[in-house]
Amino acid sequence: MKKLMLVGAVALFTAVNAQETSTEGFAQGNTFITGAVGFNSVKTGNVKENNFTISPSVGYFVTPNVALGARVGYNNGTEDNGVVKSTLDTFTAGVFGRYYWMPASKFSIFAELGVDYATASYDNGIAGSTKAKVNGFGAEFAPGISYFLTNHFALEAKAGVLGYNSVKPDVTGAESTDSFNIGVNLNDIKLGLVYKF
Repeated sequence: MKKLMLVGAVALFTAVNAQETSTEGFAQGNTFITGAVGFNSVKTGNVKENNFTISPSVGYFVTPNVALGARVGYNNGTEDNGVVKSTLDTFTAGVFGRYYWMPASKFSIFAELGVDYATASYDNGIAGSTKAKVNGFGAEFAPGISYFLTNHFALEAKAGVLGYNSVKPDVTGAESTDSFNIGVNLNDIKLGLVYKF
């Protein structure tokens, strides 16, 4: 009888342990992070261009299928021709919501709706000139997919199919530039790595 109880206890422990470690996919209460970081440099003759980007995002599952999140970003671009050095700094902040189909499985599909605010300043590098500033906001609908490689890491791909942007120079009386786009451009597919904890 003791052997039967021991075998039963081991089987129960194994079953519970297997359920706890088999956690691929998302569940209510999960938090995930993703984003981008990068640097590139191009030199043509005497002209050198550098570009640095960082844009982290964090999301939280408020229900088994719905995640809400926030993102920030910074981009610095410089161009130096040996005489003047121009600089473009861009800051972004936004929020997003996602609805997932099959979130608890290894493979899931989602739809994301996001709204972002951006501000940028441009310095042409010429002494005595003023910096140009612009402000803008945008909204985008983007479908995507995620595939879990391990319990914590997933590959993600998404592409914006519907978007609206409005940009206005920070000058009295300036007109805004509004743009609307619809359609899928395979060059705009964003691939990323997601970490769930």
